[in-house]
Amino acid sequence: MVHMFPSRGDAKTQRSSHSWAVIGIFIILFGAAIAQARNFLMPVTLAILLFLVFVPVRRWLWRKGIPPVVTASGVTLLLVVFVAVMGTLLVQPARDLITDMPRISAELEDKLRDLRDSLTALKHAADKIDEISESASSSGPSIVTKEDSGGMIGTLTTYVPGFFSQLLFTLLLLFFLLASGDLLYLKIVQSFDSMRDKRRAYLALREIEDRIGNYLGAITLINICLGLAIGTAMYLIGMPSPAMFGALAFLLNFIPYIGMMIGVTIITAVALVSFDGYYPALIAAGSYVFMNSVEGQIITPYFVSRRLRMNTVVVFLSVALWAWLWSIIGMIVAVPMLVVIRVLSEHIPALEKFGNFLGDTRPAEPDEVDDPEPEDTVAPQGVPMT
Repeated sequence: MVHMFPSRGDAKTQRSSHSWAVIGIFIILFGAAIAQARNFLMPVTLAILLFLVFVPVRRWLWRKGIPPVVTASGVTLLLVVFVAVMGTLLVQPARDLITDMPRISAELEDKLRDLRDSLTALKHAADKIDEISESASSSGPSIVTKEDSGGMIGTLTTYVPGFFSQLLFTLLLLFFLLASGDLLYLKIVQSFDSMRDKRRAYLALREIEDRIGNYLGAITLINICLGLAIGTAMYLIGMPSPAMFGALAFLLNFIPYIGMMIGVTIITAVALVSFDGYYPALIAAGSYVFMNSVEGQIITPYFVSRRLRMNTVVVFLSVALWAWLWSIIGMIVAVPMLVVIRVLSEHIPALEKFGNFLGDTRPAEPDEVDDPEPEDTVAPQGVPMT
């Protein structure tokens, strides 16, 4: 007799495949929504992360009798001063570099052309350089100078108003979050029905606050020291605008792995143009890499709690994903968002294994796990063992 209906096992398999298909569609739509709403979600995400950093300060000052509005005003003013200082250190030197970009490009071509003559393994790259130099010489240096610098400055002029509007939105939202006290926490906890869920939500919020505050606080202090060290090293080497490189190192070190590559590329290019020969450029780039390596391998692991360490592969993929979605801001918030997801996974039983995957705890090797006793070693009743 032929069955016209699927068996129970087949129906279960079909439901499982349908659920995975729905999850996949949801992930795709969710990623598209995040990418499309980036101009709104980026400042909101930054404001919430900064709120988690400063809410312990606000709570401590409230116990001392200082109202939350006063604390919110002070924190916002402090961040405005910080942005102004960073802008002073970065904007004018960066503008000078952009204006001088044609001369820098020409000198880099000359340096690379000399290097090409001594390195036969770079023949393909040398051909590309020849094509670039031929097109540059045929178009005329004066025209190239005008178009390159104007285009870059025009691009920056286009993005600056949007940047400052998002910065203003971030600071205003942070002010309202801090000034409202624990209202956000209370509303989140009240959205759950049972006391067990309310308690679990409150504990998760406090743990997120604790871990994000510890992580960003420790990383910020470490990055300040790193920026001062790199700025001092660039000054001793004789690099132009050493304060700019210190501020740049401070900002780029918030981006794991990729930030160091960006920084060493910029320093190497500027050093090649600023000095005669290759040794000063190697010293500048080597100093940058050495200080970042000491920070990443010794200082940060020592001061950052082991609970905050993440799977290296997951961190790298997360930084790449958020860079694709939100550019530089995405790379900065990638690790804090991973920390939030990991804490939530630890408080949601269904996501516990996913939280373990995000961490860097090394599981036991297969040969370290005791093999279970085979089931057939126990003889059935009435059958003698051989």
